[in-house]
Amino acid sequence: MTSKVAVVWRGDWEARRTATPGNNRYFRVFEELEAVGIRPEPAVYDEEFADEVRDQLLSVDGVLVWVNPLQEGKTRKSLDTLLRDVASRGPWVSAHPDVIPKMGTKEVLYRTKHLGWGSDTHIYESAETFRIEFPRRLRASGSRVLKRNRGNAGQGVWKVESLDGDGGTANVRVLQAQSGSIPEEMPLTAFMTRCEAYLASDACIVDQPFQMRLAEGMIRCYMGADRVVGFGHQLIRALIPPPPEGPASPAAQPGSKIMHLASAEPFQRLREKMEAEWTPQMMEVLGIDEASLPIIWDADFLYGPRTASGEDTYVLCEINVSSVFAVPDQVPAEIARLVAARLKSGDSK
Repeated sequence: MTSKVAVVWRGDWEARRTATPGNNRYFRVFEELEAVGIRPEPAVYDEEFADEVRDQLLSVDGVLVWVNPLQEGKTRKSLDTLLRDVASRGPWVSAHPDVIPKMGTKEVLYRTKHLGWGSDTHIYESAETFRIEFPRRLRASGSRVLKRNRGNAGQGVWKVESLDGDGGTANVRVLQAQSGSIPEEMPLTAFMTRCEAYLASDACIVDQPFQMRLAEGMIRCYMGADRVVGFGHQLIRALIPPPPEGPASPAAQPGSKIMHLASAEPFQRLREKMEAEWTPQMMEVLGIDEASLPIIWDADFLYGPRTASGEDTYVLCEINVSSVFAVPDQVPAEIARLVAARLKSGDSK
């Protein structure tokens, strides 16, 4: 009997009514699933017709989900409840909503900071701790990056830079990583009051050092379960202030991501670290077994300080689990291969 897999993304009723395997951004995933003998079907989701989506998902063998944690003012809270219920009744779900909070929130940066990808990372779980400890750390380093626990597209990620040359932190310049943001100057106390809203909604704020090699770009390491399946390298604008006048410098241009095969020579040291060390170590720290790893996820790295011998180091800045797309051309085939293996093995997550 042919296995069926539902591919879930967010949309309105019209998008659900008209969805086909070929008229959406995941069409390559549909093609590759069909190529390995799996019958995929679109499952456009919104809270307004959640019961209909639930009935659909209960009729398939597996579920692949691409829904952001924050999108169009909506969260995944209702969807995650639905997916937990579906998974408890038999269909395999990736990424499972119980795995996402372990891997796909900024808290993972703190919980795994002792691994080779870590940095001087701290966490604030109360407004009192935040008010006491953050100014001291900012004073010591001059600039830090604050991150709300859940978000995407740079929402709630801030570079905070002290403007007081005497080592004080009364006044700061802040820049959000979200597209279109511009630097603001304000008292530190006013900015921290703004950020305390994240503590109410996300339970914590994560604090990392600003990476001085940011202008050299970000490396996105695409993972198929516990194996690297591709890379993306992108020069980014996020957290890099625009020049006061004239055209942006090349390093600040928001360029298209350049995709690379998993075998790309410049990234082989990173690949070895991810497969042999960091992913197994992360799984142990977070309590995630191999069967629960998402079919597709990615780890975003910035270049850290070079070693004495001139080798690059890498600093983890985010793990994406909820909605990893676009992907290198070879990845949809890897997704299909992994889905087929999971369905064959009978794994439930």
